Amino acid sequence: MDFKWVKYDVADGILTLTINQPEKMNAQNADTMIEMERAFDIADNDDRVRVIIVTGAGKAFCAGADLSGTGASENYFMERMQGREDNQPHRDEGGVLTLRIYDMKKPVIAAINGAAVGIGITMTLPMDIRIASKNARMGFVFARRGILFDGCASWFLPRAVGISTAAEWVYSGKIFPAQEAFDKKLVSEILEPEELMPRARQIATEIVQNTSSISVALCRQLMWKMLGADHPMEAHIIESKSLNWIFGMQDAREGIESFLGKRPPDFPMKISRDMPAFYPWWQPREFKYY
Repeated sequence: MDFKWVKYDVADGILTLTINQPEKMNAQNADTMIEMERAFDIADNDDRVRVIIVTGAGKAFCAGADLSGTGASENYFMERMQGREDNQPHRDEGGVLTLRIYDMKKPVIAAINGAAVGIGITMTLPMDIRIASKNARMGFVFARRGILFDGCASWFLPRAVGISTAAEWVYSGKIFPAQEAFDKKLVSEILEPEELMPRARQIATEIVQNTSSISVALCRQLMWKMLGADHPMEAHIIESKSLNWIFGMQDAREGIESFLGKRPPDFPMKISRDMPAFYPWWQPREFKYY
């Protein structure tokens, strides 16, 4: 793939997407955000990719927005500081990225190898599994810069860690260690630095080798979309429809036959061509500027 700011590497059903500006601690600029969105678009339609691992080159995961005023981000953030009239429509770039991840059909693992602050941590919130190096440091530092969080964090963060923990981290803007992130459920594991990527690949490989891509895609979106449902009946309705459909499909037949035959499954269905006609079952939300 022709990328400048990220690396797109596929092997054994796993895409390793690496933010690649180690000299700037992988700080995000406008071009990086566009490339990441494009990478997720490509991955969602690439049948070679079953699972995505996102990590950072060098010692950092992502140190937030690039405020240096050099390179691709020259004057970008300073121009934003000039202010906008309320009637000038604008979309938060971090929100565009996290909403793209939220709508993915494939699981996304964040392998947080170092500093992850600002957009560097909010971008991980719609990822399915977050694991971290013991060297990682994280922070929702926005209030310390006189701004506020991005990436739809007001929706994702309280759902991930609860409102009290989210409030403490956001209001203080403090930097906290990987151990605190683990203790308060932001990450599911902390590992020695050299063990981080092997563990991420181990998790990804378990998915690739043993599961139906269609089943995982539907389960992923059922869980994410039902976070906003107002009653479990909503889950019952769409689960019933999905189960009724999938019981007649080749992957379900293969799953049962491989189990009875005591052999590994070889699921034939592909996300690019075999998703159900009713997918997506939700109405896409339109961006409206108040």
